[in-house]
Amino acid sequence: MDVTSGTSPDAFGELGEFGEPPATTRDSRELLVGYLDWYRDRLLHKVAGLTDVQLRTPVPPMGWAPLGLVRHLGMVERRWLRWGFAAEDVLARLPGGDEAEWDATSEPTAAILAAYRDEVERSRTLIARAELDDPARTGGRFRDPEQVPSLRRIVFHLFQEYARHVGQLDVARELVDGATGE
Repeated sequence: MDVTSGTSPDAFGELGEFGEPPATTRDSRELLVGYLDWYRDRLLHKVAGLTDVQLRTPVPPMGWAPLGLVRHLGMVERRWLRWGFAAEDVLARLPGGDEAEWDATSEPTAAILAAYRDEVERSRTLIARAELDDPARTGGRFRDPEQVPSLRRIVFHLFQEYARHVGQLDVARELVDGATGE
């Protein structure tokens, strides 16, 4: 199964050495959003080529399966951008909590990947329609108008979440089949 199809559009024209935003990028929005997309692409790249069994089998000592991480990051996108920034009335947590969110056995692989891609596309749309300094709406994740973060803060949070998890996935992938690299 090709898990990489449907990844981010090339917003930069000529990309850097590893498909990242070019070193000449000066605009902070392009850089921040570009690297977020780069990490989203890296996530799918790192699970590409794994069998369905490898995608669904928890990797010791991590305790989670690569497909469970994909599902988790889709929910992270939903919580921070749709429920958080846009205050949409969406299911922010799956019934069953963290265990259900990281579960890679309850749905077909294609459905988990499609749900992830859908959340990413919705996130891209929300980000594209707003300025980085726009505050999140109240009523969803954020109730106190004095405590709402800006879109910049939310995107930066997503960026660090992806950086951490994609790094962990890099180790997990090496443990599963020895694959390394960007």
